[in-house]
Amino acid sequence: MPEDLTLPMTAWTGVVKPIADLDDHALVVEAVAGNRDAFDVIVERHRRAVYQVCFRFVNNHEDANDMAQDVFVRAWRGLRNFKGQSALSTWLYRIAVNVCLNRVTTKRIASEPIDDGEGFEDTRIEGAAHAMLREERAVTVRRAIRSLPPKQRATLIMRTYHDMSHQQIADVLGSSVGAVKANFFHALSNLKKILGQKP
Repeated sequence: MPEDLTLPMTAWTGVVKPIADLDDHALVVEAVAGNRDAFDVIVERHRRAVYQVCFRFVNNHEDANDMAQDVFVRAWRGLRNFKGQSALSTWLYRIAVNVCLNRVTTKRIASEPIDDGEGFEDTRIEGAAHAMLREERAVTVRRAIRSLPPKQRATLIMRTYHDMSHQQIADVLGSSVGAVKANFFHALSNLKKILGQKP
């Protein structure tokens, strides 16, 4: 009986699952086999996390969107090289960090960040003056993070904003856990120094 190549590969075993219900590994297999819908599900599933990594590097929505698109273009082109030795999310983080490091070293983005809506609080409750002070401090911290060396910045962003373990960060950066811990320590030290110089 001929195999129906139009069905997801799980259908060949007699189990038919909608594309959206497949796990990441099965989606990669499908996408490599030419199923664009499977890659669309990968994008939909991981786009927010990829965007957030990019935004934390550049603090600018337009640039972060462009960089996130670049990440998925690179992922599509390189999907055949994904061996599954790490989670797909880790592989996508690695691409995102590389895109971000390449961008920030070739172009210093000097635009003022737009609030991404995180930590929104009703200013009628806390008072407009207090809200303005909080936002000024947040802008100062984002600027300080932007001034860190690229590897320190990457480590700090993934550890602080994405709550990734040292091992996960090492997997993304292709380095050792010891190097990640050192980068994180130096990032915090440098951040304290930079912020200590601010009025």
